[in-house]
Amino acid sequence: MSPSSLLRIEAASFGYGRRLILRQVSLTLEPGELLGIAGPNGSGKSTLLRGMLGLIQPREGQVQRSAGAVGYVPQIETLDPLYPLSAEEMVWMGSFGRLHGMRRVCPQDRDFATECLQRVGMSEKARSPYAELSGGQRQRVLIARALMVRPRILMLDEPTSGIDESTASDLMALLREFAANDDLGIALVSHQLHLVRAHCDRLAWVARGTVRIGPPTELLHDRDAQTLVGPEEWD
Repeated sequence: MSPSSLLRIEAASFGYGRRLILRQVSLTLEPGELLGIAGPNGSGKSTLLRGMLGLIQPREGQVQRSAGAVGYVPQIETLDPLYPLSAEEMVWMGSFGRLHGMRRVCPQDRDFATECLQRVGMSEKARSPYAELSGGQRQRVLIARALMVRPRILMLDEPTSGIDESTASDLMALLREFAANDDLGIALVSHQLHLVRAHCDRLAWVARGTVRIGPPTELLHDRDAQTLVGPEEWD
């Protein structure tokens, strides 16, 4: 793996049971890069993200990640919005992997959680119940939680799903800022192609069992991609 790459996948195939979903995938994630992952429903976007995270192992080929933590933001719909926790308590949960059986969050982690909330613009909502936050605010809290591991790589699954256009654009701009200022490698799955085109450096286009890598403006004007997704996605 190149010394500069944070993640490298080389000729890897991924699947479940006897079924292969993706074949011969090769890609890198670089410091300061915002990589979009897009494609038709059921094409294997989540499978690719799981492979990048190491949640599934390649059937062939290899996945290499640099030293350092990986932060993960799941789809917001997978989390129960009725958690009886405040925004800051949700962020504290990002430190639990380091507590090794301790039940209390140490002062240093509390201070860092405050810093993470500030970075995502949620300081004023720190004591607010998570359940009462808007979709965009919840997403910012989950990003702050992921920042608690001090990641080199940040991966997000549909971070702009279910939130309004202006909020989604602001969220993508925030991720772009994190990538540039922290030298993070950020990969995100999204079905909102106009946001991917506007904010991502490169696109991993997942379709028909393969992954194509290139500039979003190039891949998202490809006739094959337009046919797979449908013309309504290109407005």
